[in-house]
Amino acid sequence: MADILTYVLHYEGALNKNSLGAVSEAAKQAAQIGGECHAVVVGGDDLTDELCQTLGAYGATKVFRARGPEGLAQPVVDVMAKVIEDHGHGYALFGGGLLGFEIGAGLAARRNAGVTMEVTTVRAEGDELVAERPILGDSKISVSRYRGGLGIIIGRINAFEISKTGGASAEVIDVELEYSPWSTKASMIERGEQRGADVDIEGADILVAGGRGLGKAEGFRLAEDLAAAFGGNSAVAATRAVVDAGWYPYAAQIGQTGKTVAPKLYLAAGISGAIQHKVGMQSSENIVAINKDANAPIFEFSDLGIIGDLNKILPKLTEAVKAKKGA
Repeated sequence: MADILTYVLHYEGALNKNSLGAVSEAAKQAAQIGGECHAVVVGGDDLTDELCQTLGAYGATKVFRARGPEGLAQPVVDVMAKVIEDHGHGYALFGGGLLGFEIGAGLAARRNAGVTMEVTTVRAEGDELVAERPILGDSKISVSRYRGGLGIIIGRINAFEISKTGGASAEVIDVELEYSPWSTKASMIERGEQRGADVDIEGADILVAGGRGLGKAEGFRLAEDLAAAFGGNSAVAATRAVVDAGWYPYAAQIGQTGKTVAPKLYLAAGISGAIQHKVGMQSSENIVAINKDANAPIFEFSDLGIIGDLNKILPKLTEAVKAKKGA
């Protein structure tokens, strides 16, 4: 069948943004291949009919709800495997992240399915889906097609744009199942989010990112001051080098071994622009780079490049933003 199944993570009554991107993408692609987008949610009493039905606004026509431990991979694999077995979905699509990778891999093993991870583009060819992912340091594109059965597509974080279709409320269907013995071995003791400065950098509209050019940990105060001047949904991010050096929390790391972001504005201060960093932020709408090295690779893919001393430029930029906003 041409129907596409997704998994939606939730926490404290809110649906995960990355999951909503997956639902939006699944709905768009399902329409192209003559199918529907369906979603799976797992949890307790917080999974109200009203919360599940809101997924209809993002294109889901059905929501399969199972009572069980939320935020753990194996129970979700059990639920999705049963739903696929009962309803014959042709594809499963995930928004990425560590949990998405674990669930997708487990589901692939359970269903003997083909799987593609770190996908950045999904497109339809006739009544089938094709997944594309960058390889070899993003210098080439690998194309995946699926031979019958189930195709599993796991995107990069923020690869899929959230889009409201304005559709009707989704139909909520309760799933009854007995979890596998191994699925109940782990339990959630405590759940939390490490965000450095209590800001979700993956969902920020403006990111001020700092690299080794800031010189020392205290140099991040310049980035923090600028982010604070922008206000609103702004945050500070960092490169792997400064995180490894202990200058800034790991939760703020952008890049191949960190997080993938796509803000409206990405301001890179003192970042050379190595390929490992590029893969984590290249989808930003606008990229502005400040670096004293005119030959820094980051200037090759920036929309605006400023060559100079960031220790002088950042404070002046902060003052200009405050003046513009009347602070």
